[in-house]
Amino acid sequence: AALVGARELVGPIIAMTITLAAVYAPIGFQGGLTGSLFLEFAITLAAAVVVSGIVAVTLSPVMSSRFVHPQGKEGKLTKLVNRGFEVVRSNYARLLDGALQMRPAIVAAAILVMLAAWPLYTYSKRELAPVEDQSHISLFMQTPPDASLAANNRASLDVVKAITAFPEAKFMWSLTASWGAFGGMVAKDWKERDRSTAQLFPAVYGAVSRVPGVRVFPRLDPPLPTPGSYDVELVLQSDAPPEQLLGTAGAVVGAGWQSGKFLYVDTDLKIDLPEARVVIDRDQVADLGLDLATVGRELGTALGGGYVNRFNFFDRSYKVIPQIGEADRTTVGPLLDLKIKTPSGQLVPVSTFTHIESSTAPRTLNRFQQRNAVRVFGAVNPGVTKDEGLRVLENAAEGLHTPGLTLDHAGESRQIRREGGALTVTLGFAVILIYLVLAAQFRSFRDPLIVLLGSVPLAISGALIFSFLNLTTLNIYSQVGLITLVGLIAKNGILIVQFANTLQERGLAKMAALREATLTRLRPVLMTSAATVFGHFPLVLVSGPGSAARNSIGMVLVTGMTLGTVFTLFIVPVFYSLIAAEHKPASAYEPVGQEVLQT
Repeated sequence: AALVGARELVGPIIAMTITLAAVYAPIGFQGGLTGSLFLEFAITLAAAVVVSGIVAVTLSPVMSSRFVHPQGKEGKLTKLVNRGFEVVRSNYARLLDGALQMRPAIVAAAILVMLAAWPLYTYSKRELAPVEDQSHISLFMQTPPDASLAANNRASLDVVKAITAFPEAKFMWSLTASWGAFGGMVAKDWKERDRSTAQLFPAVYGAVSRVPGVRVFPRLDPPLPTPGSYDVELVLQSDAPPEQLLGTAGAVVGAGWQSGKFLYVDTDLKIDLPEARVVIDRDQVADLGLDLATVGRELGTALGGGYVNRFNFFDRSYKVIPQIGEADRTTVGPLLDLKIKTPSGQLVPVSTFTHIESSTAPRTLNRFQQRNAVRVFGAVNPGVTKDEGLRVLENAAEGLHTPGLTLDHAGESRQIRREGGALTVTLGFAVILIYLVLAAQFRSFRDPLIVLLGSVPLAISGALIFSFLNLTTLNIYSQVGLITLVGLIAKNGILIVQFANTLQERGLAKMAALREATLTRLRPVLMTSAATVFGHFPLVLVSGPGSAARNSIGMVLVTGMTLGTVFTLFIVPVFYSLIAAEHKPASAYEPVGQEVLQT
């Protein structure tokens, strides 16, 4: 019995093993962040599937022959389970007969479910990865361009006081410089607080917004390593001057505020840096016997703070940095009182031959791919994905129709646009690989269509219900779950189609073989599906740090396998009755080269 069962299942086992390995293998060839993250995952699962297939066709028959009771004796629990399954089998037989009698309606319903996958996918929220509670909120502080280091330090200390006032805060670290500051709030262990970092995020922004003299931009740390500093970072590139780009960036920022999806949105282009331009009267300089090089050298020595020499003091060497006092450098007025020595030895004030013009200039002149660039950044409100916020800014920038303006992305937004849809291509490639593998296994181009059309798109539609209802999002974890679902759900169809073909070759009619194969394979289909569902169900229930990623992949696999199995048990038989070819019984072959002689 063990040998007969092994010979009967060796074909489906090989097909299922190659199918699952073909599904996982393309994930390992992904580039970028997705490939780095899931390379070990793909290799491990593909190798495990191959080893499992080898065990199934070698060790499992041996174990069955040794551990199964020789006379088929059943225990009480086994009898109870078998009686329950017989009830399920008889009810399923009646439903299957009804489905085969109303095949046009079943096909129409299946097509509607398949087509529903597109709107379910389109209107599902997308992001690179779900936001996780990492017990840390980053803070980026922007100070006035003319603020001193002491002023920045005072403002930074005020921010620390506002953050440490939260009962969930453990401590705050910060680094202050002349250009601003940055830091982070380290929260207590998630078991010791009532609010997650996502719930604290708006309250933290409200608290630090009331600190005078500094603008603070908090950010929830991304779950995956990214080079950026904000949730959304859109880069506007143009050959236009900064003054013209400021109007364009302001319009995009305004659209972001009006959308209501952002906690804050701003741009890095600030034309508010005080600038003093020293205008020298060349004729007056010449009349005094000076030249521009001498004037520049004298002013540079007094104002530049450059190193000119060293001196020794108690066997220690110190740099000599000449510079006027800090009190005289806070305004431009004392500059005019500086005196320069003329060739005649006379000291003349700088105001004799110069005057100062005040203006404002951009804080920074950024370039991106050798073009003038402005970055529009922001943080999205809780419940809004970063992809939604990025689309708002992109649509606003495209709606301006500014000549020569091109869009690019930075930070996590760049990964969203470059990596977010990469696994969708992998999903299509996996389906093509499965089709080719099944075509070689079944020696038919029609039988693989029964497996794929009767289970895969229906299971995907079922898996996308949770993302459509905003219970999860489409991210790299849920997309890996969809790819895994393709291989898992195809196993059920392979069991039915392979056995139906075998029964036809043994002499049964197509419909009789179909009904017998479906009822016979009902138990293994339900058992494998139940094992998959119950194995992944704990991922749906998990909570705490890191739970969002597990919830995503768990929801996709549990809902997809549950609904996909139901669809497979009815849609695959209907499609088989319509698409599958007639498999004639194998005929006996006469030995070649022999002739029958009649005498």
